[in-house]
Amino acid sequence: MSSEPNKITVDYTEASEVLKKLLNLKESPVAIKFAMSKSEIPEGMEELDKTIRHCTMVNLAGKEGKIFYATAGKHECNGGAWALGLREITPTLKSGDFYFKLGKFNSAAACKRTIDHVPHLSQGDTYATLYAPLEKTPFTPNIILIVSTPRNMLKLAQCSLFTLGGRIHAEFSGIQSVCSDATAQTYLTGRPNFSLGCDGSRRFSGITDDEMVMGFPAEMLPEMITTLKIIIGAKGSK
Repeated sequence: MSSEPNKITVDYTEASEVLKKLLNLKESPVAIKFAMSKSEIPEGMEELDKTIRHCTMVNLAGKEGKIFYATAGKHECNGGAWALGLREITPTLKSGDFYFKLGKFNSAAACKRTIDHVPHLSQGDTYATLYAPLEKTPFTPNIILIVSTPRNMLKLAQCSLFTLGGRIHAEFSGIQSVCSDATAQTYLTGRPNFSLGCDGSRRFSGITDDEMVMGFPAEMLPEMITTLKIIIGAKGSK
């Protein structure tokens, strides 16, 4: 339960139950927080005891119910650590050589053009990233991340537009989908983002061929819960 001053009170357990029930989710929505200093980590919360990727950390929280935080040294993927503001970009990633050598682009220049537009927090902004299944989060999250089917992404997109309307402007590039597209970009813009996933996240975090990933600012959670109930029950919904 969020109880910070001047904050709308949110029952995270109830919110998670609504999302899981109405969307028939196979795993919990994941609460993510950027801790800018050690003091922002809740007392008693433990650091991850192994070095893995951000997308795998999301999987641990969503599928296994783990609650933990990870400093830069616990992030295996340099690209993910850079996108999340934990580590400086590596020379090979900055030049385009990294993804070019993986066969993702026709030239290093094409790769660099893509890397130059990957949303990321500034190096040193983040002390640690915090993870928990939404229903058990001991912290006030910045981002809510959901991995699910295209049908559920449709419903979440409809929820995003329910109040003000407009268009969904999803941004992705087929790389760094969970760390940049769904987490960093959503945090920086304050808008939901949808991503198709990437080879890394599908290989290391269990995103299946029939799933996508979506992140939305935690401030939107009350609105998303309210509108999802309406959207699911609307006579025009499938």
